[in-house]
Amino acid sequence: MKHLYKILIIVVIVVGGMYVLSIDKSYKEQLSELKQENQGLKQENNRLKAEKKYLQTLQVNDDGENGYYTWPNLVEKAEGLVEASEGNFKKSWALYLIKESQKFDIDPYIVFELLKVETGGTFNPELVGPETKYGHAYGIAQFMKNTAPWIADMAGLPYKDELLFDPYYSMQLSIVYLDFLYHQYENWDETLTAYHRGIQGLKTYKKNNGHAKSDYAVTIQTNAKAHPTIAMAN
Repeated sequence: MKHLYKILIIVVIVVGGMYVLSIDKSYKEQLSELKQENQGLKQENNRLKAEKKYLQTLQVNDDGENGYYTWPNLVEKAEGLVEASEGNFKKSWALYLIKESQKFDIDPYIVFELLKVETGGTFNPELVGPETKYGHAYGIAQFMKNTAPWIADMAGLPYKDELLFDPYYSMQLSIVYLDFLYHQYENWDETLTAYHRGIQGLKTYKKNNGHAKSDYAVTIQTNAKAHPTIAMAN
């Protein structure tokens, strides 16, 4: 009887130990999941803070210049972009891009060269990018569906997936997003690399390389500077 009692005690201890280990393992797994969730929430919170700061400081330029004097120069710039695209970039798109870029004090050639790189020089507004672990990128500015909605919200625009194939809509998102990123970093290397790789991707790139001068950023800036300078009339 005593022997049986000892065996029973051992069994209880073993089973109890296994139960404790099971609880401990489950607790560790839950803790790991909570840490990952908390990290995601922190990243989202940081993004929302940056977006709020951007919206508070956003000022659309209005120089008050008479359109009669500025329009010929704008048309000349637009025609230059059409020519540089070998006719793939429509004149109406170019006029829109230049006017909207000027509102945000962004070099329109930066935006143009970004669209050129993103579409491989085709400027195809219906382009669907290759599949990645995050999905596809869409349209002339190659936005992904996990990024475009909050940029559209920041731009004060409605969002539908099919709108990404509208070149004017896509260009508007691109200009607003570039302006948002430039407000954060105040330099084009980080701004363009973040546009291409995402904000977290920029951090990883800088950690691995010690700088933000990605080939993407350098190519766009170099090609933008190669465009002829056309002064706007006063």
